[in-house]
Amino acid sequence: MAIFTAAAAFGQSWSPQQSTTTASLRGVMAVSPAIVWASGAKGTFLRTLDGGITWKSAQVAGAADADFRGLWAFDENSAVLLSAGEGEKSRVYKTSDAGAHWELLYTNPDPAGFFDAIAFWDEAHGILLGDPVKGRFLILTTSDGGVSWKRQKGPPALPKEGAFAASNSCLTIRGAREAWFGTGAGRVWHSTDGGETWSAAKTPLSGGATAGIFSLAFADALHGVAVGGDYQKPADSSGNAALTANGGKSWSAPAEPPHGYRSAVAYFAAKKMWIAAGTSGSDVSIDGGNTWKQFDSGGYNAISFFGDAGWAVGPKGAIAKFQP
Repeated sequence: MAIFTAAAAFGQSWSPQQSTTTASLRGVMAVSPAIVWASGAKGTFLRTLDGGITWKSAQVAGAADADFRGLWAFDENSAVLLSAGEGEKSRVYKTSDAGAHWELLYTNPDPAGFFDAIAFWDEAHGILLGDPVKGRFLILTTSDGGVSWKRQKGPPALPKEGAFAASNSCLTIRGAREAWFGTGAGRVWHSTDGGETWSAAKTPLSGGATAGIFSLAFADALHGVAVGGDYQKPADSSGNAALTANGGKSWSAPAEPPHGYRSAVAYFAAKKMWIAAGTSGSDVSIDGGNTWKQFDSGGYNAISFFGDAGWAVGPKGAIAKFQP
């Protein structure tokens, strides 16, 4: 009944598309209303040039073991893929010819390391987040499009604190140098200088080995939303969302949270609404994230919006286009 009421009141839905793959998908990025990239397990990447009417999937040569949980696309020809996994399974690849060829840019040198997310302020300047190594979160930055990476002094982690490589959105950026990332301890770290220094803020989100912040997004420099929860309890709504109105300095719980664990959140500027998605469904908020209504019960891992269009990707090659 709740799903029906939300759909009737707000009218949103996900319209499934044919992805041509059965790989689990966790990366998606729209660079225009027509051009979208996606990525996932078994070295898989996908691309559409017609808004999802047709998708072409392929595998990065020599990367069948790669789980591409992170993706950052620049245009129809250029994109970066981030594979997640222990030690050398965490790698960065880049293409400039629409995926015909991929260059291996960086391989994690630390056996205990694990890459979580990647983002670029522009085609040259980017940032990579990884789980803590020797007590500090891994922060790598690049100023040449990923050809070389500089290791910053990452912020200190609490015991057993890490990040979640679920949707490439536990890390988010704005402007030319600003970045935030969320952790499994329910904390948000914020940098205003391109990842060189960080400050932390606690949120109401629950933390733990399988719980915490999975995704962050900002509508502007001040207003943001964090979502997550416990991925082993997909229908549990407790401690799964937080709001900020001061750029992440402080966070508060919403009056009515999303209806379960959510691994992705995005601001749909064209409609002035927030969308959150996870394995137990998707929710919409039209009041800045304070109250949420579930509009879909399908399972998705990651979402991306551009202009008046948006997409979700999920298990078994699931891809869907947002219908506002």
